[in-house]
Amino acid sequence: MADKRLSITVPASSANLGPGFDSVGVAVNRYLTLYIDRAEEWEFFSNSSELSSLPSKEDNLVYQAATAYAAEYDVELSPCRVEMVSDIPLARGLGSSASAIIAGIELADEMAGLHRSKEEKMQFASGWEGHPDNVGPSLYGGLIVGAYGEEKTHVMHCGVPDVDLVLAIPDNELLTKEARGALPSELPYATAIHGSAVSNVLVAAIIKEDWKMAGEMMVRDVFHHPYRADMVPGLEEMLSGIRQYGAYGAALSGAGPTILCFVPSGKGEEVKRAIQEDYPDFRVETAKPAPFGSSVHYVNQPAGVSSSV
Repeated sequence: MADKRLSITVPASSANLGPGFDSVGVAVNRYLTLYIDRAEEWEFFSNSSELSSLPSKEDNLVYQAATAYAAEYDVELSPCRVEMVSDIPLARGLGSSASAIIAGIELADEMAGLHRSKEEKMQFASGWEGHPDNVGPSLYGGLIVGAYGEEKTHVMHCGVPDVDLVLAIPDNELLTKEARGALPSELPYATAIHGSAVSNVLVAAIIKEDWKMAGEMMVRDVFHHPYRADMVPGLEEMLSGIRQYGAYGAALSGAGPTILCFVPSGKGEEVKRAIQEDYPDFRVETAKPAPFGSSVHYVNQPAGVSSSV
């Protein structure tokens, strides 16, 4: 396809939804898009402000995921020149790394002609991450519930939530490694039982599309919210008072520091304005669950660019 170039689009994601720690996640309509041409050597570049510090060579996460995925099938990838376009904030708990991993997998799958199933891609991606709740929504879209296993990752796609999303995004970054370091190595048995019960009700409410009940469960997490609260100023206050703004509930998005709110459909802008007024230090945005996961297609080649894709 000499007059075409490969394009890959991957949605952002929000993991955990509170008590669904490392197992529940929803795709968010913020996107990473790659435009790919064959080249003499690997190169990554971008004009997107969210990718201003983008690694341009082999230290790029897309490259690392792509080459690792290709190696899984004993394939060596030819170098590519990759333009990256993104409106996913980095290190804010919206799955910027997960979207890059899925993009790398899709790049390798298409360029090497592997054409593996979503289940095979999911197994590799969740193995890379150690859990499925960020990479799963980016791959499948909508809302997923999953459990990672070394031999098989089990994933249930639970449709697309009929809600608006409101994102309260602090200025500060919070690296996943740092946020993980705040978690305890173990929990008391009774606490774990309680946390599991809350998570079970969350999933049941999602299946029944009872978003009010789901919202109530989101703020009752015991697995990570209590341990990360000091790292996200305003988290405890927002979680405890979120329903006064008209939201169903809220949770730390992934490892944070973004706070994700589930809001009745059509009420996103109203809730956004109310939260922004009380939390001027946050950048508050509306979003929607992304209905589709990663997509791969070919687009017209820009003038003056040659390719052998």
